[in-house]
Amino acid sequence: MLVEITKVPNAENSAIHLHPTDNVAIARVPLPAGTELRVDGLPVLTRDAIPAGHKVALWDIAAGETVERYGQAIGRATVPIDAGRHVHTHNLAFEELVLDYEFPTTEIPIPGPRADAPTFLGYAREDGRAGTRNYIAVVAASNCAAHTAELIARSYDGAELPPNVDGVVAFPHGEGCGHAFGPDMDQLRRTLGGVLVHPNVSAALIVGLGCEGNQIGHYLGPGVGANRLVGMTLQGSGGTTGTLAAARREITRFFEQASAEQRVPCPASKIVLGLNCGGSDSFSGITANPALGYCSDLLVEMGGTSVLGETPEIFGAEHLLVKRARNREIAEKLLGCIRRYQEYLARFQSTFDDNPSPGNKEGGLSNILEKSLGAVAKGGTSPLIDVYEYAERVTARGFTFMNTPGYDPVSLTGLAAGGCNLIAFTTGRGSAIGFPTIPVIKIATNSHTFRAMPDNMDINAGAISDGASTVQQIGQQIFDTLLEVASGRRTCAERLGHREFVPWRIGPVM
Repeated sequence: MLVEITKVPNAENSAIHLHPTDNVAIARVPLPAGTELRVDGLPVLTRDAIPAGHKVALWDIAAGETVERYGQAIGRATVPIDAGRHVHTHNLAFEELVLDYEFPTTEIPIPGPRADAPTFLGYAREDGRAGTRNYIAVVAASNCAAHTAELIARSYDGAELPPNVDGVVAFPHGEGCGHAFGPDMDQLRRTLGGVLVHPNVSAALIVGLGCEGNQIGHYLGPGVGANRLVGMTLQGSGGTTGTLAAARREITRFFEQASAEQRVPCPASKIVLGLNCGGSDSFSGITANPALGYCSDLLVEMGGTSVLGETPEIFGAEHLLVKRARNREIAEKLLGCIRRYQEYLARFQSTFDDNPSPGNKEGGLSNILEKSLGAVAKGGTSPLIDVYEYAERVTARGFTFMNTPGYDPVSLTGLAAGGCNLIAFTTGRGSAIGFPTIPVIKIATNSHTFRAMPDNMDINAGAISDGASTVQQIGQQIFDTLLEVASGRRTCAERLGHREFVPWRIGPVM
């Protein structure tokens, strides 16, 4: 797919036909009305102006007929659509599909590490994981301590840090009190706990007010070493200024041990890669996502782990993952995530099709089915080994899935808390997100976004649709970049100071 497209637009290469059964093609470049196309030998004359990334009908489509992209249904025509017409939200209706699941009948073995796997320079941790960074984290137990956590971290702005210390970073948020005890509080604690003991964190402070629902004692149980995690409250440490002074004393001690930690060669099997997309466009499923999927397969082959998130953005494509599940149990776990998410949305009179944003639609994506079919390409072709709840510790090797929202800062927070030490993020419209302690590699789906936001984008997958590279070449570039970033190379998001952190609140405010 897309390996021989030339740079100069002509009748043969101006539209991309992704599957033989598709009755639409994707405009590679803006197509004025009256443009003569030839798609797989079929002559097509555009009757509307077709923006780049948008769909053009290849032949007449009757009202009520299924429209296909990627060889899969993405909706039904609401009116008759003549060949050459623009196909989008004005004439294409979303409908929930009744999918035919092909469940696995055998057990697929979990991959093991390859002896000849490449290495990166990382921080070997006592629990067997590896860090790609070495931070001191200051985590607020609740909104009541958020400002103080930020003050503590900001007090090191401009300071010369000891060797091997990447920084002191805060994790402020608006949660932790007024929560219903039960699943919602459990999820917050799982999230903050994952951040506190993350392999990219040398040591951490958990800071509370003292009387909030999310008590710091939850994180300071038996077996938690004081050399890695310390807790304090504003009410017990003399208020904001007293807590700031006490925290700085603890961080001075943390600096001593962190500066003694050295990067050492670690096998690629120690990489746990979060797969996320945001600000998607129609090119996402053609360029960046398949290339990231190729990288994911390479990593899995080396014994590493990739974690696909965003449950709303596999909806309508989950049958493709079910077919690849390690066994029937894992397939059912994945479908359980879909069902519970549907129930969650129904409580708020919402559906999965509320997910595509105005930017997604402007970029050519008509509905969630079309978006999801492109999004799952980030997971490559490897077997689905396990499925995790939001912020649950990821322990399996291979390709996995985590139940996260499609909302990017919340999804990245869950992936991070689960132990991802790198995140690869594809974007068509130009999302500029990052994370406090994890490098986020930005992959542009089109060359326009790459050129328009050069300080935000690390890799240009738009070279695929330009005809300058293949999916495999960009996938290899992403994999090589993973190893470089894991060894210390800074990403654009890191250089710009992006540190978004947003836990997922699922319950009521009390």
